[in-house]
Amino acid sequence: MRETSSSPTGSVAHGNHPSPVGDVEQNLQAIPESSRTRSVSGQFWIWAGANLAPINWVLGALGIQLGLSFADTVTVLVVGNLIGMALFGLFVLLGQRTGTTGMVLARAVFGRRGNYLPSAIQAVLVIGWCAVNTWIILDLVMALMGKLGLVDPAAANVGPKVVVAALIMGIQVTIAWFGYKAIAAFERWTVPPTLLVLIAMSAVAWFGMHIDWSYAGPAGHILHGAPRIAAMTGVMTVIGIGWGITWFTYAADYSRFVSRSVPRRKVYMASVFGQFLPVVWLGILGASLATKSGTADPGKLIVDNFGLLAIPVLFLVLHGPIATNILNIYTFSVAAQAMDIKIKRRALNVFVGVLALVGVVFFVMQESFANTLSTWLGALVAWVAAWGGIMLVHYFWVDKRKPVGVDRLFDPIGTKRLPVINWAGITALLVGIFSTWLFMYGVEPIMQGPIATAMGGIDLSWLAGGVVAAAVYAILGPRVHARYATDAVQGVAAADQPAGAVPVSEGVQALAPQVLAVDTVENGTLPGTALPDAPAELVND
Repeated sequence: MRETSSSPTGSVAHGNHPSPVGDVEQNLQAIPESSRTRSVSGQFWIWAGANLAPINWVLGALGIQLGLSFADTVTVLVVGNLIGMALFGLFVLLGQRTGTTGMVLARAVFGRRGNYLPSAIQAVLVIGWCAVNTWIILDLVMALMGKLGLVDPAAANVGPKVVVAALIMGIQVTIAWFGYKAIAAFERWTVPPTLLVLIAMSAVAWFGMHIDWSYAGPAGHILHGAPRIAAMTGVMTVIGIGWGITWFTYAADYSRFVSRSVPRRKVYMASVFGQFLPVVWLGILGASLATKSGTADPGKLIVDNFGLLAIPVLFLVLHGPIATNILNIYTFSVAAQAMDIKIKRRALNVFVGVLALVGVVFFVMQESFANTLSTWLGALVAWVAAWGGIMLVHYFWVDKRKPVGVDRLFDPIGTKRLPVINWAGITALLVGIFSTWLFMYGVEPIMQGPIATAMGGIDLSWLAGGVVAAAVYAILGPRVHARYATDAVQGVAAADQPAGAVPVSEGVQALAPQVLAVDTVENGTLPGTALPDAPAELVND
C-alpha cells in the first residue's frame, strides 16, 4: 500500500513527490503538507520587510502633526501595536493549520457566493494599498531628485512622478509574478542590509540631532483633557491597534506555506515580532523627526532632517514599499480567485499593477498628505475590524463546537456543504461596518460618525466594529453552521470528501480557547490544545 500524507484540508500529498510551490499556488487550492516549508524565519522576514517602509515613520509623524505630544504618540504606538499584533498572530496560526487563504476560509462564514462581498472589498483595498505605498515612494524619489537638481522640488512634478511610479510598479509586479518563493527570497536577502541602514539612520537622528524628547505639542496649542483623549483614540485607530487590524486579511495567505510540523509558538512569535519591531521602531523615528519639522510628508522628513545624508538613505529605503507591495499584489490575486475568477494568478498580478498605477495618479492629485492617509486608513479599519471579529468567533468558537473539514471550502458552486449566501455572516459584517462608522471620528466630515461626534471626537471605531460584528455572528451564526456541519461530521457527506481528509478540528481546534473535551476523540475528531488567549496558547506546543 502506498503511503500518503494528508494536509489539514483534505488534500493528499505523496511524500516522495512533493509538488513545487509555484505549481500548487497557480490555482486556488489548499497547500499540501509536502509543498510547505519548515523554515519559520521566512515569516519574520516577510512581515518585517513589509513594515520596514516609509509609511511607518509617516504614521509616527502623523501623531505629532495631529497635535499629540511625543510621549502620547509613542504610548499609542507601543500599546496599540501590542494588542493589534497579538490578534494578528491568531490569523497567522489559522493559515498554518489549514493551508488556506483568508478569503477562502471566509466562505464558511459568508457562504459560497456570499463571500464574493468581502473578497471584492479586500481586492479593491489591496489595490488602494499598492497605490498608497507607491505614492509614498514618489515623494521620497522627488525629494532625492530635488537634492540632485534634477527636478524643482517646489513644482508638482506630475509627469516625473508617473514615470517613476510605472517603473517601480513593474518591479513589484515582476517579483510577485514568481509567487511565494520569490517573495520570501526577496525579503530574506534584502531586509538585513536595509535594517542596518535604518539602524544607522536612527542613530544619526537620535544622537546627532537635537530631538525634543519632551515635545508636548504645537506651541500655544498643547492638548489637554478631552481633546487630548480624543486625539489619542483617533491616532490609536490609525497607527495603533488599527495598524495590526489592517493585516488580519493578509495573514493566512502567507502562513499557509508553513508546515504544520513547525511549533505554533515559533510561527506566532516570528510573525508578530516581525510586524511589531519595525512598526514601532519606525513610528518612533518618524515621531521624533516630526518634533523638528512638524510635518508628516516623508520626503520633507528625510531631506529637512538629514540633508546630504538623505541620498544613500533614500535609495535604500525604496526597498520597504516594494517589499510591502509584492504582498499586496499577491494577495489581490488570491482574493480574486476566491471570487471564482478563472484567471491565472500571474495575469491578475499584471492587472492589479495597472489599476494601482491609476490609483497612484489619483493620490498624486490630492493636496493634503496627512488627511488623505488618515481617511484611507480609517476606511480600512471600518471593514477589517468587523471581518476579523466574525472570523475569530467562527473558527475559535462556532466551528470548535461542530468541526467541519475545510476541504468543503473548495467545493464548486452549488455544493450542499456550504450555504450559497450565509446571511448570518453578511448581516454581522454590515452591522459591524455601520457600528464602526458610528464610533469613527476621521479627518474628513464623512468619516465622522454621530456617536463619536457626540463624545467629543473620541474614536472607538475599531472596538465597536469588531465587538458588534462578533456579537451578531455569535447569535446568528451557530444555527446556520450546525445545519451544514451535521451532514459533514456524521458522514452524510463523507462520500464527497477525498481520502485522507483531516477535519479542521485537527487544525483550528488546536487553537481553541479552552481544552477540548475528551469526547472529541469518541466523535471522530482529534483533541486540541489549550488556548485561553494568545500568550497562553504559545506555551502549549
